[in-house]
Amino acid sequence: MFDVFANIRLLDILDIGLVAFIIYRIILLIKGTRAVQMLLGLVVIFVVYIASRVGDLHTLNWFLSNFLSSIILVIVVIFQNDIRRALMHVGRNPFFGGMSSNEESAVIEELVKASIALGGRKIGALIAIERENGINDILESGTEIDARVSCELIRAIFMPSSPIHDGALVVQQGRLATAGCFLPLSRGLDLTKDMGTRHRAAVGLTELSDAVAIVVSEETGNVSVAVNGGMTRNLDATSLKKVLGRLLEPRKTKIKKKTPPKKKG
Repeated sequence: MFDVFANIRLLDILDIGLVAFIIYRIILLIKGTRAVQMLLGLVVIFVVYIASRVGDLHTLNWFLSNFLSSIILVIVVIFQNDIRRALMHVGRNPFFGGMSSNEESAVIEELVKASIALGGRKIGALIAIERENGINDILESGTEIDARVSCELIRAIFMPSSPIHDGALVVQQGRLATAGCFLPLSRGLDLTKDMGTRHRAAVGLTELSDAVAIVVSEETGNVSVAVNGGMTRNLDATSLKKVLGRLLEPRKTKIKKKTPPKKKG
């Protein structure tokens, strides 16, 4: 046993550490997504394959052997969206670029006020918020704005009389970048029938990137947030602010309390 450890080189430890880190990052990437269920399905198939070999089930073993021989291609097809999202992490693009903590909180506050106000008037809206992965290909389909995030401007953009109220408003680097953008629609079969085009577009975008999407329903006025291909629905102002604060991760300023000097004597 000690001979085995004696033959381990520093490069071997580094090699094992890198593989463990990659597996850990993959787990974090697919955590909370539908990819977890598909991964569990592949694990079950592999366990059945081992059992077929042990139990001499030749037909089942032959079938699973041919299936697993193309496992790399199968994984690429099944997890193509997650693989794309992982590769896009190479070029990270933080949402709040060079903004102060107060400015970060102000952006979230304006987004919340605008969403709740639009919901109260049952005006449909779709706001896509870029995070680490760039969505510049989406921006090309809209009209450039490049303005400060404000409740009044967001409400004006989504008014039915506005020429750019259709499509999504994209928030990039803490600013209103482009309006009237077209988003890819989700083809997920688990979406409920009451989800319209805006909801499917929001889910579709978050399936392909790490962006966050706010949806205001034109029929009910309910506000929802989509991320990682899933959706949290029927949010009020307080819960919407908490969700956005957690997803966009604004930096918290630490205020150090000054301790009064000790009196001598």
